[in-house]
Amino acid sequence: MSFATEPAHQHGRPTRTAVLLCNLGTPEAPTPQAVRRYLAEFLSDRRVVEIPRLLWLLILHGVILRTRPAKSAKKYASIWTAAGSPLRVWTEKQALLLGGYLGERGHSVTVRYAMRYGSPSIASVLDELKAQGNTRVLVLPLYPQYSATTTASVNDAVHQWAQRVRSTPELRFVNRYHDDPGYIGALAKRITDHWASNGRPDKLVLSFHGVPRRTLMLGDPYHCECLKTARLLSERLGLGAAEVIVTFQSRLGRAEWLQPYTEPTLVALARQGTKRVDVVCPGFTSDCLETLEEIDQEAREAFLHAGGTEFNYLPCLNDQHQWIEALAALAIRHLQGWPTLGPADPVALQAQRQRALAQGATA
Repeated sequence: MSFATEPAHQHGRPTRTAVLLCNLGTPEAPTPQAVRRYLAEFLSDRRVVEIPRLLWLLILHGVILRTRPAKSAKKYASIWTAAGSPLRVWTEKQALLLGGYLGERGHSVTVRYAMRYGSPSIASVLDELKAQGNTRVLVLPLYPQYSATTTASVNDAVHQWAQRVRSTPELRFVNRYHDDPGYIGALAKRITDHWASNGRPDKLVLSFHGVPRRTLMLGDPYHCECLKTARLLSERLGLGAAEVIVTFQSRLGRAEWLQPYTEPTLVALARQGTKRVDVVCPGFTSDCLETLEEIDQEAREAFLHAGGTEFNYLPCLNDQHQWIEALAALAIRHLQGWPTLGPADPVALQAQRQRALAQGATA
């Protein structure tokens, strides 16, 4: 193995600590070409698709990448904003705000974000952090529930980068926070704020991203962690089992995935006489294609077409104060033992000002 050529070590150079937020990724544009590049990288990950490699590559390049990009591009176009992809916009803002929150608490750290697939890549951001003198990096995936298809894939990308680096930084990984009180509290606040203005639904539907059922049988804890999040959230809201339904969305292919599936469940509820549902996606911390298009457009239409009368999609945590506060507390716990205390850097101060503007404060 050959290592990348690096600048000579600078003796006495101050070292820094960084937090790297990692999200799934997004195409660069809502076009078939951009979506094809994104899907080719995403669906080539052995963590994401675990069927025999040769067979899958034939299917991927012979069928999926020939037909799916154009269809997916139309879906992306329906949720694209003037600022770009919602997932990237929210992830970037979360990193900016997290730097501010940590700075306010006396932690001088660098906070950046990266995407597992697409841009900015994990490797490119780690290169940047290393060049800036960060010798300690906390990797914090924006996936509350652990899955080999998501969290482990981020860890893979970090380790693949480290394999080509001569002087590697200290690395720590946050694997899960599905039961973190701050995270659960932020979800509950999102829901109760909505209920305070709109009343309560007949059913609260908690829709998590699906994975093949086979992963559960192979030991992936994702299903159990989703159910625990749902239980803790229900308890925080004071809801009984009959008032909450846990479902799984985004099924791909013909194999059995975790059930019950979201859209068929919503259709069945409408046909059984359920008039109003509120839908929350606790596994997504940033609004994206799967929430804004799959749930707020497709699932909404299916429920109303089947006889339902009111469908409310509640946004992801995004830049909610309680969520960024919980994220900061989570980061601080995992930064214990690293020297992070000190004056806030200019990026953190800028984030504080940005947060004040976002909350409508006056200068």
